Amino acid sequence: MSDWLHHRLNRAHPTNLLLLSYVAAIAVGTLALMLPAATASGDIGLIDALFTATSAVCVTGLIVVDTGSYFTPFGQGIILFLIQIGGLGIMTISVALFQVIGKKVVFQQRMAMQEVFSHTPREDIYHLIRSVLFFTFAVEVVGAMILFFFWRSAYPFGEALYKAVFHAVSAFCNAGFSQFSSSLMAGRASVMLNMTVCALIILGGIGFPVVYEIYRRAVLGESGKVSIQTKSVILASIGLLAAGMAVILVSERTLIATLGWGDGMLAAFFQSVTCRTAGFNTVDIASLNTATLLFMMFLMLVGASPGSCGGGIKTTTFAVLTAFSWSRLMRYKCVNLFGKTVPDDTVAKSISVLVFSLAAICVAVFLILFIDPDHGSRVQGDRQFLSFLFETVSAFGTVGLSMGVTPALTQPGKLVIIVLMVIGRVGVPAFTYIIAGGGSTRGVQYAEENMMIG
Repeated sequence: MSDWLHHRLNRAHPTNLLLLSYVAAIAVGTLALMLPAATASGDIGLIDALFTATSAVCVTGLIVVDTGSYFTPFGQGIILFLIQIGGLGIMTISVALFQVIGKKVVFQQRMAMQEVFSHTPREDIYHLIRSVLFFTFAVEVVGAMILFFFWRSAYPFGEALYKAVFHAVSAFCNAGFSQFSSSLMAGRASVMLNMTVCALIILGGIGFPVVYEIYRRAVLGESGKVSIQTKSVILASIGLLAAGMAVILVSERTLIATLGWGDGMLAAFFQSVTCRTAGFNTVDIASLNTATLLFMMFLMLVGASPGSCGGGIKTTTFAVLTAFSWSRLMRYKCVNLFGKTVPDDTVAKSISVLVFSLAAICVAVFLILFIDPDHGSRVQGDRQFLSFLFETVSAFGTVGLSMGVTPALTQPGKLVIIVLMVIGRVGVPAFTYIIAGGGSTRGVQYAEENMMIG
């Protein structure tokens, strides 16, 4: 059996291994959450357990039942474990364990790690994975210690520690799960809580390759030019964060005035950070203006950076698409970024990622509305379509923010969101490879003929 499994792993493509690892983790997590000890009532439906497990493994944060009241500490522990392995990547955990016990890691597993954590081939992939694990646990421990001191005055020692660890892991893994029914709205005015959670989200969403490159330069003193990936990620992240904060301050000026300038600035900064990947909220999302929600959907669609805990089309894709649009507008021959020319294949891949992502979101919204034409009767307010569109973008970006319609989804609707969360976590390029296969060797090239565009 062991030889057969080893043979199959060697033959499998890395992207297939990644998908299978997530599916296996979701299946095991679903069964674990259906144990009587996992829920306060001792019972949870199969679809709800599957939805919760998928949301945890895909580090999304969308919930169909309240995490803090519906699940026991044991059930919350299962969710926390699923968030941790989902954020790091199941393949990362398995390769690390194989290294610890001295078992040989098959070539395809190494290639899977290469695709996740590095944009260029590198010989020190094992060292990179060890660095990823050390960085993850170090940041989570520091974050948990700060959050513990924040909650220590309001809760007993053990409960404060548990809440601190749960939210630190959830924030760093960009999951957005909270033990509080109102997320982090109760701590909206706390600078300590807001800054700690935001720091965890940013460090978890900026991408391990970027963190690793910064570490090697800042700590180990390596020289040479900074890669355009690192430059693109940092510039895009800062730009999107600033833009999101500015839009919220302007669009929600009435809310900001009500909260006060200090708390309003803090809330705008927090939501600009969290709506990219994490899903925590310190304001009522459903009460925000339509313009704000539209821009938040744009931020959720972009998402985090490659090799991180977040989803979306990624900041690098956004950077390449922006550079491509500018080059076409200025009629430049090539797409350039930071004094480097971006390969045509990379530009084409970025366009494909955007098109596939928008198509997946549109199809998901259509299916949800088509399956249940009576959905409006279960959703309060006059923005039903916007609510479901927001939900699907949040699921695809593995963000977890919601206007409150998740519990109103039908069983088929929940399945649609489950599939969308898996696509968002595995990644569009990997998912399209699984569907269509790799390479561009198929097809026939005919004589060219021009056509009008635009």
